[in-house]
Amino acid sequence: MKEINAADFQQEVLNGGKVVVDFYSTECPPCEALAPKFDAMAELYGEKIKFLKIFRQGNRELATELGVSSSPTLLFFENGKQILDTISGGIKKSEIVERLDKMLSTNEVTAIKANQKKTVSEYDVAILGGGPAGLTAGIYLGQAKIKTVLIDPALPGGYMGITHQVSNYPGFEKPQPGFMLAHFMSEQAKHTGIDFKVAVDITSVDLLKKEIVIDELETIKAKKIIIATGTTPNTMNAPGESDFKGKGISYCATCDAKYFVDKEVTVIGGGNSAVEEAQFITKFASKVTMIHQFDKLTANQTAIDELQKNEKISVMYEHEPRKFEKHGDKMITFVEDLKTNELKELESDGVFVFIGFKSNVAVLGKNLPEMNNWGYILTDEDMKTSIPEVFAIGDIISKKYRQITTAVADGTIAAITISKEI
Repeated sequence: MKEINAADFQQEVLNGGKVVVDFYSTECPPCEALAPKFDAMAELYGEKIKFLKIFRQGNRELATELGVSSSPTLLFFENGKQILDTISGGIKKSEIVERLDKMLSTNEVTAIKANQKKTVSEYDVAILGGGPAGLTAGIYLGQAKIKTVLIDPALPGGYMGITHQVSNYPGFEKPQPGFMLAHFMSEQAKHTGIDFKVAVDITSVDLLKKEIVIDELETIKAKKIIIATGTTPNTMNAPGESDFKGKGISYCATCDAKYFVDKEVTVIGGGNSAVEEAQFITKFASKVTMIHQFDKLTANQTAIDELQKNEKISVMYEHEPRKFEKHGDKMITFVEDLKTNELKELESDGVFVFIGFKSNVAVLGKNLPEMNNWGYILTDEDMKTSIPEVFAIGDIISKKYRQITTAVADGTIAAITISKEI
């Protein structure tokens, strides 16, 4: 995999025929998750398409010129012209393949696909999800010498991995960066000998047959499955939100806050995540304006007290975003005053969205375990679901509190239960 800089861009990209370029950053979990997929695609398509990487932080001027405002971002070129659409953020392998196939003839694509071989792997336990719950289950199962595989479409760590700071995890005197906790847990799990299949696309899941297909090529069969797929950030579905995702609208302060040095930022939300991430963003931005639908913040009081001391942060209470536009380099957030119904325009350099989460059950296929009214899986005290030999742990389950510590406890219980049964 060749890495270039701005000085090489003309020769390697604009004069390079068919090219795909990855603008990546450091301390960027989505970038790390993309890397193995990008490498795998380079091996398959490398004879027809040139694959290049550019360090975004070291080539800011070029990135700005090309409209790259989030990491990672993939750009596609042919004969010096940018083609197709830009993709960024949590990029799936299928999204890359779809665009690469459009750059080639039908015969070329057929020949490439013919080189791919399907395989079958068998395990005692398959863990779906590599957050703190899944990693803990992996640690316990690995130490029990149970043949286990952990599967995740991104890097291990889950949402913990993109939380900028965790101050209440036992055993650490000082607050820890979320990505470091994710690193410690994943390395501990790896040392137990379990297999990791991460940064993969989960093609299908059959909980009744205990079969999981990844990347359309590998079928994983297991005696038991642990569901630890967690949650994902909610979106507002407001006009313009999807259009500017990764191009002015972000859902990860750890990934993108560093690109807003001395700039103004809008944060949407008023819960713990919004308040804590707004505080983090002020390490870089000159001003943060929060938009919250209620007349007071819903975060815990300690977080609110800290926020109120921060002179860089102001809050627009009882307002809601209605649509987003981009005028030049500026993001325009149209917000409605819920008391007067007046529509206002708020200009900033970027928008961060933190409005809660939803359970990741869509990946689980048609045969789902019993769930509550909000789409969270019901379990018993051993973390067993309504489907035999299928367990669920972490934020995906129906529970009162969703914390890293409670996820770790769930993973422990499920793993010990399985260890006694196998």
